[in-house]
Amino acid sequence: MLFTKEEYKQRLKKVQNAMQEKGIELLISQDTNNMNYLTGYDAWSFYYAQCVIVHVNAQEPICWVRAQDAGGAYIKTYLKDENIIQYHEKYIHTWPLHPYDNLVEIIKEKKWDKLCIGLEMDSHYFTAYCYEKIKQGLPNAKLKDSERLVNWARLVKSDEEIKLMKSAALISEKGMKTAIEIINPGVRQCDAVAEIQKTLFNGTPEFGGEYASIATLLPTGKGTSASHLTATDDKFVTGEATIIELSGVYKRYHAPMARTVLLGKAEQKKIDAMKATNEALNAGILATKPGNKADDVAQSFWAVLDKYNIKKESRTGYSIGIGYPPDWGEHTLNISKGDKTILQPNVCFHMIAVMQFGDWGVEASESIRVTENGSELFCNFSRDLHIK
Repeated sequence: MLFTKEEYKQRLKKVQNAMQEKGIELLISQDTNNMNYLTGYDAWSFYYAQCVIVHVNAQEPICWVRAQDAGGAYIKTYLKDENIIQYHEKYIHTWPLHPYDNLVEIIKEKKWDKLCIGLEMDSHYFTAYCYEKIKQGLPNAKLKDSERLVNWARLVKSDEEIKLMKSAALISEKGMKTAIEIINPGVRQCDAVAEIQKTLFNGTPEFGGEYASIATLLPTGKGTSASHLTATDDKFVTGEATIIELSGVYKRYHAPMARTVLLGKAEQKKIDAMKATNEALNAGILATKPGNKADDVAQSFWAVLDKYNIKKESRTGYSIGIGYPPDWGEHTLNISKGDKTILQPNVCFHMIAVMQFGDWGVEASESIRVTENGSELFCNFSRDLHIK
């Protein structure tokens, strides 16, 4: 059990209070991150049906998993054995039979089939087939979108969660140091990522790393004008820039960062773009403090871009914490104009400045924590354009 039972109880109460506010009597949470948050469950089993069930008055949630994975639930969660429910292997890839047939049976057995049931309608791994099974199997229930209720409960971190993110940040720094060292002309991208991944998994002498919820991103050359490109077996070329975006991970908590490397002769346009990027990031960081809104951070950031006549359409940040594939964002707060989310101490977000100019680009990012008086960066690593 990663956290104290008391912390898990506090999380449950926070979620149940939000359920009451939304008129939800039963919550079915399929989001892998939310399952971890509510119970401590942690396994690579999210590729198939699983969920946590929360009754508005329950003392504990129910963790519902495949029989083959039940052992992991006994090991990883804080739950009593009776609150770990497993479904039979007969439901695995035997359409039209489906695990949600079993979930429907459980809800009926507990006489919860006439309740208002909240579903995470836009969560990863909750398919249209899952929804249809619930809709057809529970005709007397009122189904509604829970509107990322648990995700929002995760927004403000506990001090123990912050400690884990700070450990992840130390791993991120080591990974980025390896990246800067290994990216050289003639080196294959895949070989560079192999070394980066080794560093991220090795972690530190005190704690080892884990797999990240997003692969190490490595757009290079013209690829820097795009986002989310991964390594190939092509070689790095003199005169080209490479963007590295990665995250150290500790106990599923992430602290991502991005930096840009330029091989060969310095290019003034890229140096200038990186300076403007960092100025904008600094402005946003200065605006990060309790009581301000995400919009205030965004407005400060874009004011600098406007000064340099740099156009950026995409958001420049999002909340972070627990992460499972395919994303380390929490799907709540966005650092974008118009987001009125009020910043509170221990809100954490990844502020990411991707600047793209036709066939080239630069990027830098920071994982940021809101403190009692302002903010602090999780990582300590130069954001300047790294010229080699």
